[in-house]
Amino acid sequence: MNRPVPPFRDVLTLLGQLNYTWTNTESLLIHLIAGLAGVDKETATIVFLTLNTTRARVDLVERLAKMARTPSPVRRDVLEVTRKMMAEAKLRNKYNHCIYSFDDTGDNVSTLLMRVSESGDSLRYGKMDAIDADEIANITRSISRLAQTNREIWALARRHGFPL
Repeated sequence: MNRPVPPFRDVLTLLGQLNYTWTNTESLLIHLIAGLAGVDKETATIVFLTLNTTRARVDLVERLAKMARTPSPVRRDVLEVTRKMMAEAKLRNKYNHCIYSFDDTGDNVSTLLMRVSESGDSLRYGKMDAIDADEIANITRSISRLAQTNREIWALARRHGFPL
């Protein structure tokens, strides 16, 4: 079935929702840092803001969870939510590190990936992907999964008594 693709402004709105949902969920790592490191929320916030990439923040949370002193149920819960979060990172990163192409009517939206790929003695760059109805559905599902992960992090923090 051919589903219509929304105009570019609607795609941008959806991507804004993806980015907001991601950023809001990533900020909850502050509570995990506080609980796992045994510090207050203000200290955890400073640590979070000092680490300037998602990967560094998640690495810290996962390493704290893997410490011998972390109870198994806490470790399992934390590693599960960070795994779910990072499963969405590829899509989020794709749309945050590309430029967009569309025709003069705002239709036929595509991404142009701004990354160089080296293979042997050649370079490739500027991979184009259409944002079609299937991709819109993929983005929408990712937003839903991130929102669910957000709720799981809140529940985990409450269940294990982490600073809120």
